[in-house]
Amino acid sequence: MLAGWAGMNRRLDLSVLLAAVEAAPPVDSVDVLASELATTLDATEVSLLLTNFTGDALVRMSHVTGSPRVEDGRNERAESVPLAGSRYEEVLLRQQLDMRPVPTGCQLLVPVTERGDAMGILEVHLPRTPDRKELAYLESAAHALAFVLIAARRHTDLFEWAQRDTQFSLAAEIQRRLLPSSYTIEGGPFTLAGWLEPAASVGGDTFDYSVDREFLYASLTDAMGHSTSAAMLATLTVGALRNSRRALCSPAEQAAATNRVLLEAANSDQFVTGLLLRIRLADGTVELVNVGHPAPFLLRQGQAAELDVPADAALGILDIRHRTHHLSLAPGDRLLLVTDGFLERNAVRLDIPTTLEKTQERHPREVVRELAHNVLSATDGNLRDDATVLCIDWHGPRAARDAIGGASRTRATSQL
Repeated sequence: MLAGWAGMNRRLDLSVLLAAVEAAPPVDSVDVLASELATTLDATEVSLLLTNFTGDALVRMSHVTGSPRVEDGRNERAESVPLAGSRYEEVLLRQQLDMRPVPTGCQLLVPVTERGDAMGILEVHLPRTPDRKELAYLESAAHALAFVLIAARRHTDLFEWAQRDTQFSLAAEIQRRLLPSSYTIEGGPFTLAGWLEPAASVGGDTFDYSVDREFLYASLTDAMGHSTSAAMLATLTVGALRNSRRALCSPAEQAAATNRVLLEAANSDQFVTGLLLRIRLADGTVELVNVGHPAPFLLRQGQAAELDVPADAALGILDIRHRTHHLSLAPGDRLLLVTDGFLERNAVRLDIPTTLEKTQERHPREVVRELAHNVLSATDGNLRDDATVLCIDWHGPRAARDAIGGASRTRATSQL
């Protein structure tokens, strides 16, 4: 989506920007925001680049006006920009505005992010070097754009079309709908990121999370089988887990409720493995239930190891009471949950503890992408089962208080 306007600078007021967006149809909201930005800053070009679903490229959004025109979404992808080794990748990793001179003025790349979810990049070309107020305005506008995207997605498939590299199978479509709308959240005392790398014949992996005033809830599940049958079993599982979670059930109570549903409604040969947990935000105490699943890993003080949390029966097999394992997280701890797509025989070259130790300074969203890249490399891209990972960093309750204090202070302009 390109814009080429010129005009007198207007007051750097986000309310003007958001009012224009609110008045526009959902499919035009990003174009309108770009137009307002261009007018306000005398920009010669404004583009939104969204991360694609495979995580290896950005998609430059464009509303093509050529003739003949096909109104089916295929004209929303103007360009795919590979991330590996690019400036765009550096901006997404560092989450800082990047400004560089070009023959016609300067080019700015501004991360579009909401609570740690790196949604894309706002690219702006100006005929001059902006001052600090304009830079701060651009950063605020990019943050506002993240909320615009979240709101617009409720009403249109336009952005979904643009981000898809290939046609989804029905099983993949169902599976995607089961995942949280954002794979990453920075939540004060914690940061969480998840990633699902699907097998060629989609399995039944899912991950989920929710946070309330007292707890962070999270789950990682693997429904047996492949294709549509696995996706339907996963749908039953995630629905039961969310229903019980929203009734404020503990992980053990969620396991019991979901087990009853599967025993009643699933086929006798179907089952689901998984890890269900909740973390008390006040002190980092964890309740964890292991339903027939590989144990999670804990990184503490630079050393990673598999936790001793023996598995009970998978869901849908026996009418039993699942045990709750208790542990306490310390500030700086990293908890990692994986499905067996990371552990099966064609992925044996993976060394998850070593990877955790080597990536301990990186953001969880980078860690899960790194692990997904590693499993694809180890299997030569031939995944026999979905490989899904959930990474949780525990910062401690003090971090939450610091975040609240920081939010009340003026945001500093990013270093250039």
